[in-house]
Amino acid sequence: MDGPDEIWCTDITEHPTREGRIYCAAVVDLFSRKVVGWSIDDNMRTELVVDALGMAILRRQPELQSTILHSDHGSQFTSWAFGRRLVDAGLVPSMGSIGDCYDNSLVESFWGTMQLELFDSRAWKTRAELAAAIFEWIECWYNPLRRHSSIGMLSPADFEAAHAPPDHDH
Repeated sequence: MDGPDEIWCTDITEHPTREGRIYCAAVVDLFSRKVVGWSIDDNMRTELVVDALGMAILRRQPELQSTILHSDHGSQFTSWAFGRRLVDAGLVPSMGSIGDCYDNSLVESFWGTMQLELFDSRAWKTRAELAAAIFEWIECWYNPLRRHSSIGMLSPADFEAAHAPPDHDH
């Protein structure tokens, strides 16, 4: 992989609170491990993944037909609304073989890290409390600071900065 926005992976996870479950969808860039889009809700309806994808598209503005989005065969990812959002943004859909956990291993690894570092850190009282913690964990810790062995012990943000094309405006 030569740079960001070539392959994105997406999936959903869930975690209980005393108030009920919370669901989180994330879009992760395979190049840098950066979470480029995410969404939280109290249900797993299609809007959850469409909103995460929408955030990724707004933040990254990928070139038409240049970004592959890999997902599993979950109903949210095979829905008409999700497919329409992919087509409208010019993304190329990719779905792994049914039941092959390795196809989406990057995002599964991300969920495992979130489970250990955030979800299991304490009992969560409310959905709002956990949603705020997810926001802080992704935006204030994981993307800017958390180092990864697979990208030279850099954070996702630092890895992308180190591999950014030279600025030709100066």
